[in-house]
Amino acid sequence: MEPNTPAIKSGAAGAAQFADSDSRKFRYFEPKGRRATHYEDLTVDVQPDPDRYLMQDWIISFPDGKGAYVKEWTAARSSDWHAFRAPDQEWERTHYQRQSTIEGMIQNVIQNARRSKAPAAFDAAWVKVLQKHLGAWKHAEFGLGTSTMQAQRYGFTQMINNAILTNSSYKLRFAQDLTLYLAEIGMDIESFDDEAGKTAWLEDPIWQPTREAVETIMGSEDYLEQYFATNIVFEPLVGELFRSGFIMRSAASNRDFVTPAVVSAAEADYERNLANAVDLFHMLLNDAAHAAHNKAVFEGWLETHGRLARAAGKSLQPIWSEPHSKPIQFVDAEAQADDRLRSIASELGLDLPN
Repeated sequence: MEPNTPAIKSGAAGAAQFADSDSRKFRYFEPKGRRATHYEDLTVDVQPDPDRYLMQDWIISFPDGKGAYVKEWTAARSSDWHAFRAPDQEWERTHYQRQSTIEGMIQNVIQNARRSKAPAAFDAAWVKVLQKHLGAWKHAEFGLGTSTMQAQRYGFTQMINNAILTNSSYKLRFAQDLTLYLAEIGMDIESFDDEAGKTAWLEDPIWQPTREAVETIMGSEDYLEQYFATNIVFEPLVGELFRSGFIMRSAASNRDFVTPAVVSAAEADYERNLANAVDLFHMLLNDAAHAAHNKAVFEGWLETHGRLARAAGKSLQPIWSEPHSKPIQFVDAEAQADDRLRSIASELGLDLPN
């Protein structure tokens, strides 16, 4: 039964017509391509929906009478939430495989670095940058991972929930990667301060706007706003600005060839998360019935979280002056971040606030 069709009152065989109802494939959806992928077979219609095959309405409801999933949990609207398919087509098995591969790579990098005594050769000023600022950044990653972990529960379809959940998993894994990495290289660096990052996150004025931006995302009650603010706004303006605009481009000139290999995993994670997010929001922005409404909602989110993210990025500027070797200027990194946001907004058809 297709979405928004009259309810079928009978559970008898043949009472409803749907994809493959006249075959023995036992598939109840229209695939995006000519054939259903393994990902589609494992995610489409796994989550119940009274508009699709759940004739008796929700089996379990909240005390207020609302069903297990409520479309009004987001201000965005869709004619068919089930139309979304994540470009990375990630599901449980493929996700575990990729995470395991990344963890193996990072552990090899760290072990080889320690075996060759690479951390001891890091520039002294750079060591302070790592323990204080990279140590603070792991809290931003953890906050966004916690936010998307909460958000994924509320998506109206399994495909949307999978995309948000894998996003959360990548963030939490990277926060753990940084924690373990700093702890391990700290054993090879005299007087390395494991607590400097936490102190900076909680007290250093440089990091308080970033903390405000992350905690504002965490505090949203709209799960798609959390997903939008994380990937469309915060990541290009703050995440990539700090990770690739500073850490990855400054490390080598300060005798550190190890940290970029660890951080690079997060940049690859973001490319996947961004592709999923852009596809979902592009679908909603081109919805036949709700495009104008969704555009107004998303541009409101863009303005709110963009203002916080820009303030967060600008507040990080002093960090660019701390290493002895300064291969890139903050203004250049900030310009790249602005270009990245403009490119994403243009792809979605959203207007940036003045």
